[in-house]
Amino acid sequence: MSTVIKICGLKTPETLGAALDAGADWVGFVFFPKSPRNISLVEAKALGASVAGRAKKVALTVDASDDDIASIIDALHPDMVQLHGHETPERVAAIRATFRLPVMKAIGIASAEDISELQRYAPVADWLLLDAKPPKDAAHPGGNGVRFDWNLLAGLDLAKPFMVSGGLDPLNVSEALHLSHAAGVDVSSGVESAPGVKDEQKIRDFIVSARRASAALSEKDRGQ
Repeated sequence: MSTVIKICGLKTPETLGAALDAGADWVGFVFFPKSPRNISLVEAKALGASVAGRAKKVALTVDASDDDIASIIDALHPDMVQLHGHETPERVAAIRATFRLPVMKAIGIASAEDISELQRYAPVADWLLLDAKPPKDAAHPGGNGVRFDWNLLAGLDLAKPFMVSGGLDPLNVSEALHLSHAAGVDVSSGVESAPGVKDEQKIRDFIVSARRASAALSEKDRGQ
């Protein structure tokens, strides 16, 4: 199975186009006012329309209310809602049931102790996003350019597919995939020239690197 590649935090038609042209599977849009990647509902409507079925659209929210999620869905028409806050398993299940959309829950990872959290969310989420736990003084729950020890994921057996995020870039995505055997990778700050400013060439380089790593893993699996 080919690795799912998600480019998150897209804000402009140009960078969205670069991600789509390079073959991103999922494109993510951030709805969190504190983030430098935040977009308005008006922007979301225009960007979402230009995707035109070429990739799945993911709406990233942080502890959002039902009213806010409803407004985001109305503007973007996402294929999935990403929950990147302190949502409990009960809240995840409620959002999934209310809006009848697949849900991906982000879990911060810093040590082996954090892995146990995954089992609490696996029954209620469609995907899990294993992101580096943000530094204590971080203003944002994600997109901080920090990685965690991918060796912690060796042999991880979950009932649901998971993505790896946090500190990924074109140079280390292959290592992340080989160590984690994740079903997908999610990048944001690792393809930027400044916070919130996506770099079209870095987007292309990341997707090429991830595809090569995915093909190498598939070849290795076939040889076993």
